[in-house]
Amino acid sequence: MSRIGKLPVEIPSGTKVEVKGSTITVQGPKGTLSQTVRPEVVVIIEQNQALLTRKNESKYAKSLHGLYRNLLQNMVTGVSKGFSKTLIINGVGYRAELQGNSLVMNLGYSTPVEFFIPEGLTALCETNNKVTVSGIDKQRVGQMCAEIRSLRPPEPYKGKGIRYETETIRRKVGKTGVK
Repeated sequence: MSRIGKLPVEIPSGTKVEVKGSTITVQGPKGTLSQTVRPEVVVIIEQNQALLTRKNESKYAKSLHGLYRNLLQNMVTGVSKGFSKTLIINGVGYRAELQGNSLVMNLGYSTPVEFFIPEGLTALCETNNKVTVSGIDKQRVGQMCAEIRSLRPPEPYKGKGIRYETETIRRKVGKTGVK
């Protein structure tokens, strides 16, 4: 049995989970998310928890079991609490600011970089060098942060660039003078 797949998904109060055919819909105070499920996995809703089982013991069904359990857990967490990631911008003159529905960043290029914020996600500039991205879909929040980070990834010598708040950059020693 899958160690992750066999765990029940707790459904908090105020959150509603529905299964219609092969689609799971989760409604909560922050919004609604839905996910289609492969026929190898069956979702059972009991009181305030959801259990996932698989129809057969094939390797493919076993791999889907844990995947859909985690996807369902992320959907329930997203509509009840939401997800957020914080990016730190390091470098002299590097900064970010919100202008309407886009994030404008000075990243050492000749012109500012403008990043459009997709529908359903929000960005917040706490300071000039700290950007917090939040939303109800964990995958979309992570994808947006990865795209922002790819505009200027951190470099190992001075640490300039955009990094996650929890990320540590392995620094390298620069050149030394030759005598």
